[in-house]
Amino acid sequence: MITETFDNQSQAIINPCRKENAPRVDACIMTFSFTIEEFVLANYECRKIASLWSATGETPVYGIGYKGKQFAFFKTYVGGPACVGMIEDTLSDLQTEKYVVFGGAGCLNKEIAHGKVMIPTEAYRDEGTSYHYVPASDYITVKNANTVAQFMEENGLPHIKGKTWTTDAIYRETRNNFEKRKADGCISVEMECAALQAVCDFRGLDFYTFFTSGDLLDAPEWDSRQKEGQTEGTQHDTGHFDIALELARYVVE
Repeated sequence: MITETFDNQSQAIINPCRKENAPRVDACIMTFSFTIEEFVLANYECRKIASLWSATGETPVYGIGYKGKQFAFFKTYVGGPACVGMIEDTLSDLQTEKYVVFGGAGCLNKEIAHGKVMIPTEAYRDEGTSYHYVPASDYITVKNANTVAQFMEENGLPHIKGKTWTTDAIYRETRNNFEKRKADGCISVEMECAALQAVCDFRGLDFYTFFTSGDLLDAPEWDSRQKEGQTEGTQHDTGHFDIALELARYVVE
């Protein structure tokens, strides 16, 4: 069974192996949005410092100098397995212990304002990747939620804390499962958080995350809550990179 797949008694067949010339950065920032990637390349002085390779091709990793700190930045893939795999790959190509990951999430509570930053405190493990990194449980604790919330508070950014539902199957978010997760206190649904926290726990890394409140599930019919071409208040809101960059600086100082 999937709940029995965590194995810390034998060695993995494939392991990350750090390259001798891997650049040192203070933190690594990851987004899922191609729009934000384009914004960063157009508005910040970026230099390519590494390349992550897979069958889909190259994922460039960029270095950004900001207020005396050095950060890595790249666009990752959607979904727990691919996103975790890319973090594992960075263990060969970068030297860092801190990861700031941000993106959109579905909203499970219509009382939450559109565009408000959501900070997950625990992630329901309705996916497979995390079970290979930490022992089975219904939820995994998002350890640095209070740090992220403190940063938002100090900077006057509207936010809300709550549980999240991490699932592998966006087209199988059924009404019954939605009701169960909402009743359990989940305020968001996404595809990566539980897996990302698990790999960071396993590898001894610090994981910081926040979500943009995107589409609404808490309605008679699914509501994308996004007009054609709209980016503000969505997962493609470029202002959220500025938040992530300041958060990265906050956690390394």
